[in-house]
Order: sequence, then C-alpha cells, then structure tokens
Amino acid sequence: MRIEEAIQQTKPFRNGHHKVIVNLIFTSNWVQDSIKKALKPFGVTIQQYNVLRVLKGAGKPISTSTIRERLLDKMADTSRMVDRLFQKGLVLRQECEYDKRLVDISLSEAGKELLDSLKTVNPQLDAILNNLTEAEAQQLSDLLDKARG
Repeated sequence: MRIEEAIQQTKPFRNGHHKVIVNLIFTSNWVQDSIKKALKPFGVTIQQYNVLRVLKGAGKPISTSTIRERLLDKMADTSRMVDRLFQKGLVLRQECEYDKRLVDISLSEAGKELLDSLKTVNPQLDAILNNLTEAEAQQLSDLLDKARG
C-alpha cells in the first residue's frame, strides 16, 4: 500500500524527501507494532529484548553505560530497564572489578533460556518485511545506511 493511501494523504508531499521521511516514520511505527505483538506472549518489551540481545552479543558482563551506547533506542532509560529485567530474574548484577561505582550486567540462566525460546519468533519477525526480496531488503538497508551518512 502506498504511503498516501495508508495515511489518507490528499495533497501532494512537498518533495520526495518529505515523502520518504513520512514513510520512514509510518513504516517504523508499523514494524514496531508488529514486533510488539510477536514479543507480547514472552512478557518483554522491544527495549527489554534489545537489552537482552546486547548482553548476549557482548558475551561478558558490561556496564549500563555500555548497554546504553549499543541500544537501538537511544531514548530508553537503561537503568530502569535493567532493574525490571533484574526483577524478572533475566539479568544479573555484579560490582565492577575496576570501578566499584559501576555495576556490570550479564544474562542470567533464565535470560539465556528466554532468548533461546525467542528464537521461535524469528520467522515471524522476518516475515514482517516478506513483501521484499532478499536483494530488495539488502538494497533498502544500504539506502538507509546512506541516508544516515
């Protein structure tokens, strides 16, 4: 569906740049809604899932500031998210070896198990953009990289 139809746009966009910005915002929200639906049965938000993935990718305990740097959503309150994940038993906290003011975060066994069970959602997540071929998906990703400079 064209963006004009999706948002019921009756007037033309100022230019192609305006159109693509509106389309990116609309599509981003649509993709996030789809991901939220897929994650809901597992009791985690997109942001919490992102924190868990960052921790898994790190492969070792890391600080909340390092987590924040690696998050997709830079506006997220990392400390609060880590607290919630800790309350759910999905992460562990330990005093940083070299700076006692910092706390290192790592995945708990329950966090690892949750990430393993979330692998079942991957086909559903991949299907969000199944209207694109693999080549088109790569081209879109390359164009988005180029747009960010």
